[in-house]
Amino acid sequence: MGRLFGTDGIRGKANQYPMDGTLAFSLGQAVTHILGGPGPRPKVIVGRDTRISGPMLESALVAGILSRGGDALQVGVLPTPGIAYLTTSLRADAGVMVSASHNPYEDNGLKIFSGQGFKLPDDMEEKIENLILGGTLPERVPSPENLGKLSRLKDAAGRYVEFLKQALPRRFSLEGMRLVLDTANGAAFGVAPAVFSELGADVHVINDQPDGVNINDHCGSQFTEGLQEQVIEKRADMGLAFDGDGDRLIAVDEKGNRLTGDQILFICALSLKNRGELKNDLLVSTIMSNLGLRTACRKHGIKHHASGVGDRYVLEDMRRLGAVIGGEESGHLIFLDAHTTGDGIFAGLRLAEVMVREKRPLSELAKWMEVFPQKLVNVEVRSKPDLNSIPEIVEVIRGAEAELGDRGRVLVRYSGTQDLCRVMVEGPTEDKVESLCRSIARVVEKALA
Repeated sequence: MGRLFGTDGIRGKANQYPMDGTLAFSLGQAVTHILGGPGPRPKVIVGRDTRISGPMLESALVAGILSRGGDALQVGVLPTPGIAYLTTSLRADAGVMVSASHNPYEDNGLKIFSGQGFKLPDDMEEKIENLILGGTLPERVPSPENLGKLSRLKDAAGRYVEFLKQALPRRFSLEGMRLVLDTANGAAFGVAPAVFSELGADVHVINDQPDGVNINDHCGSQFTEGLQEQVIEKRADMGLAFDGDGDRLIAVDEKGNRLTGDQILFICALSLKNRGELKNDLLVSTIMSNLGLRTACRKHGIKHHASGVGDRYVLEDMRRLGAVIGGEESGHLIFLDAHTTGDGIFAGLRLAEVMVREKRPLSELAKWMEVFPQKLVNVEVRSKPDLNSIPEIVEVIRGAEAELGDRGRVLVRYSGTQDLCRVMVEGPTEDKVESLCRSIARVVEKALA
């Protein structure tokens, strides 16, 4: 039986193993057992996004928590970073989010936060996994009088909104700024508009009518075409697109151009440096970041560290190296001076703050970092053998690298959350990048699809 945990919790097709009610029940038991504090009643915060399978998995998860003697506090639909925040502010022992992030509605997942609001390290996930797969959980349940209790937090969204507003200086205002928000028919559909409106912005919202199956459906951070059109039509200063659970951000400037997570990251990092607030003059991203980010960092005297793919690995390196800002090209952006995890709404507020401070449109701020031509192709795979063990894949990658020399790079890796192999090429021209990426992808598909 394979590992349950990927790079971002457990994920799979809803109502099929491992993402079924049985596994959710066992996870609730295991989390309560392992992360529970010294007191007799561990407290676990439980939230979800808008997927149709969410209530089913949430109910099973809660049942598992209660059966192990933990108290479950349900907060309903809320962005993933909101669960991290509430876990710390309410002094809970753990928080669990039922979400598959940017995946389609057919998928779902379980993300776990420690009592300190951080995603779990590998060794802790391994303990939970071993307990679930070991078959000993039924032996660890308490007697009936020691079962846990269920309660619901009615003002969860309001608490989270107030926390987000504190990301900006007390008298800071977004008066006069016109924004378009794409909430992906997901967990941010209520909170995001409230935050920006309460700070004074003129807000127009799209994709804020979740029905259980339209989450991430050609909208949100992965599909920004509609947002780009609306920014132009509404003559907005900026567009912000979130993913299904609200932990990613992709921005659109006033001209309708899409900014990558790397660009947002660098804009915020350089602003911090210019104000003398960039701790250790350090920015952390991943090996997937655009070459332009490294070039811009060198130009402006910012040290750069590349982590493994996954926002929790970025966070681990940020804590280890003493950085206050880091993130991923995909839009997971972490501001460790004020938050414990990536937060799309929080990042959007910080970006808006830079625009106001600099008194410049987003299109000008985007020029702070030149984006090198990049092509990413996702190839569906049946299995995930070591790529270095497949001669034809190794050969085509080496050929592409030799052709690019020091003018680009090739990165081929498996997705940690889906049955995909990601082929990424950066280089001097769009045509060169497109050609090499497609050539590699064809070989990968032939070998693994």
